[in-house]
Amino acid sequence: MKIVQDNEISKNKDILIDQEELEFFDKLKKILSMGWIENTRVGNHGSVGNMLEDILGIPENNLPLPDISKWELKSRKVNSTALTTLFHTEPYPRNERFVPRMLLPNYGWRHAEAGIKYPETEMSFRQTINSLSRSDRGFKVEVDRENEKVFISFDSDYIDKERHEEWYNFVKDGIGLNDLSPQPSWNFNDLFLITKNKLSNVCYAHASTKVVDGIEYCKYDLFEFFIGFSEESFINALEEGYIYVDFDARTGHNHGTKFRIRRNKLLSLYREEVKLI
Repeated sequence: MKIVQDNEISKNKDILIDQEELEFFDKLKKILSMGWIENTRVGNHGSVGNMLEDILGIPENNLPLPDISKWELKSRKVNSTALTTLFHTEPYPRNERFVPRMLLPNYGWRHAEAGIKYPETEMSFRQTINSLSRSDRGFKVEVDRENEKVFISFDSDYIDKERHEEWYNFVKDGIGLNDLSPQPSWNFNDLFLITKNKLSNVCYAHASTKVVDGIEYCKYDLFEFFIGFSEESFINALEEGYIYVDFDARTGHNHGTKFRIRRNKLLSLYREEVKLI
């Protein structure tokens, strides 16, 4: 691991390749020196990331492309334990819009704010799952190296019937308790196309926050650069449970299916880490 200060980062030929990136690093060094600034994006879970994009003049997008030059921007509040979103991608079969048309109506449950914020009929399907264990609703990530696929399976034997008795009966009396058919899935090659375009190199911002007189301020303390993404390490992380598949849909809106990772495991996907402090 390398610790880089001032203009030393421009001397690392593995990192800097053109004038646009030099200007990008210069901007980041200025942001580190700004100190506390008012966070005008309060209320958004990714507010410090949105604030950073505003400062850099980068429009928000969910496109499978880096945010600036060859760098994908990620961010976190210093004390946050939230998972880091790697990318969004819906499972196959996509032409059937599997999540809103299959999972939500057949395996969803009453939204916690149905009849309050949303209509009485609002349903939810939210699962953050990995390959190590099944959720208390029976869902799990499976990695099939032989067929080069990642898919989601369902086993009703793992449903916590004390917590989810009503939901268990809803599924039983509806679509039934068999495994998902078809199973939502992603091909390795499709996932690698996304990671190649979007995650080859990541710039990760760390920000402190504080509230003064009801106003939130943030301060960017550190930028980490993760260089040289490894496809094999990505599959290993899926198998070892570091990477999660996150479904977040409700009747009125599908927030998208995400691949997410624990922050302290992000380096395991890359060849090298460099810090700008």
